Amino acid sequence: MTAAGPTNTVLDVPGIRVGHAQRTEPGWLTGTTVVLPPAYGAVAGVDVRGGGPGTRETDLLDPRNLVERVHAVVLGGGSALGLAAADGVVQRLLDTRVGFPMGADPADVVPIVPAAILFDLGRGGVFRHHPDAALGAAAHDAATAEATGTTGTTTADGLLGPVGAGTGARAGGLRGGIGSASTLLPGGATVGALVAVNAVGSCVDPTTGELWGLPHCLPADLPDGGLRRPDPADLRTAHDLAAALDPTRRAPLATTIGVVATDVPLTKATCAKVAGVAHDGLARAVRPVHSMFDGDTLFALSTAPPDAAAPDPATYPLLLHELLDAAATTVARAVVRAMLAATSVTTPWGTMRSYRAAFPTAFPPASTGAHGAGA
Repeated sequence: MTAAGPTNTVLDVPGIRVGHAQRTEPGWLTGTTVVLPPAYGAVAGVDVRGGGPGTRETDLLDPRNLVERVHAVVLGGGSALGLAAADGVVQRLLDTRVGFPMGADPADVVPIVPAAILFDLGRGGVFRHHPDAALGAAAHDAATAEATGTTGTTTADGLLGPVGAGTGARAGGLRGGIGSASTLLPGGATVGALVAVNAVGSCVDPTTGELWGLPHCLPADLPDGGLRRPDPADLRTAHDLAAALDPTRRAPLATTIGVVATDVPLTKATCAKVAGVAHDGLARAVRPVHSMFDGDTLFALSTAPPDAAAPDPATYPLLLHELLDAAATTVARAVVRAMLAATSVTTPWGTMRSYRAAFPTAFPPASTGAHGAGA
């Protein structure tokens, strides 16, 4: 039977830390998320889809190229402007001598930090406000806060919802945000996903008001008592959301980005395969997906140390099959958890309602939600 890890987040993957930083003062609604592997880095792959991607250092992850491991992955708002946040993460890693070694001196390193961004410009009220290097450094510091004894987001508390890269996120007319989930494989390995849900497409079935990804969820993903099919009175909202996707209207820019991580030893090529199959999870939870107005990007990380024993050739094909299947399902679950953790917000740009506010009858009476999400 499939089971989630202890926190049901990407933090269940050994070695993974996550930090968020965001700005929500007047005029702002954006942020940055940093995913940190162990100091020795993580073997990584990437799969970029949709017509409007914004990325950094993804060519390095091609299996034909030299660098094997990355030292952080940055997810952020701000469209192409927000890629500047990666500079702050690179400087923090350089200060701590974490990176690709370039000589005998341990300080001579080049941190490898791929990044992907989503479109949230203007949603706080001022179009040009976007994450910068300082915000990237703050997200890195939040990821390392546990080691320094300060308060951070290296625990599951505060990991989900409209934080970090998901602060200004919007999905099909509703507020999006950060979602995360994990799956324990039969042999004891772990797969975790963290996704910033910000899509042109909708996460909601317009005929029922239910979340598209709901059939893939575990009880641990849902509020106490689970979710119910919304009452017919709520379906007006679903119809309105469907109308907002009318192809005759100019679609807004969006993009869903995320990371899938595992402790299974993998090559760069296999990581690329994991990232590609993980996009199946987006297709199960967001419709339409990978549009010309999205630049959906998923990274895959293997946190196994460099000296980890290679998988047994006799059992590896089955392990890889289980890993790929879990990657897709875990991403779909993470999307649902993002929508359930969202809260409504109003700025000069407008109002983004949460799923809970739009479909209140989907929730059992007195339910606080799996993530303590409010309206």
